[in-house]
Amino acid sequence: MRINGKEIKGVIFDMDGVILDSLLIWNELGERFAEKLGPGADKDLSEKIFSMSAEESIEYFREHYGLKQSKEELMQELLDFSRDFYYNKVKAKEGAKELMERFSAAGIRMVVATSNMRNNIEHALERNGLLGYVDRIFTNTEVGSSKNDPEIFDLAAKHMGTLPGETLVFEDSLYALKTAKAAGYHTVGVYDAIGEPDQEGLKAEADIYVQAPGEFLKISDIKE
Repeated sequence: MRINGKEIKGVIFDMDGVILDSLLIWNELGERFAEKLGPGADKDLSEKIFSMSAEESIEYFREHYGLKQSKEELMQELLDFSRDFYYNKVKAKEGAKELMERFSAAGIRMVVATSNMRNNIEHALERNGLLGYVDRIFTNTEVGSSKNDPEIFDLAAKHMGTLPGETLVFEDSLYALKTAKAAGYHTVGVYDAIGEPDQEGLKAEADIYVQAPGEFLKISDIKE
């Protein structure tokens, strides 16, 4: 498969809003913490934490609102809130499995780069029959930086043994896609109805823009 004249040897997938139909739960998380914080909560709290890792969100809650709970207590609360959804309910987006099957058949390696928590993603992928396609899962919390920094993409590509110009990044968030593109990666912007508010910006920045993961199969030349 070639993108912009370059052969693609590896793929980095974001999860929420790209492979998993899961963004609704994060809107609910913002609303839940807004209730906890009371009248002092920012009206756009969900938007503010959208680009943060779980750990960064917790730091924001503690520093900005003075929550007394420890990092560990808040992390456990976040995990408890999301566990049932990811372990038992979340579904893959349209065409996600078929896309990963095609990449696998073509010998193209795949890894995950997510701001979500490892346990959530592992269980969601396994239950949807997708975990076996993934070489490794990288999380922003474990890497120690958000997707405003290309570190997670660079570590993922290094694991696959691919250069940025040989690597395709699937993202639904404009800020993350811009980070990957600036670091030399080829990019696919993925639409989600409750995700990135600036879809025109995402479409303009991405090398390829799709309404759903499966649409990529119709416009690419992935060959076994």
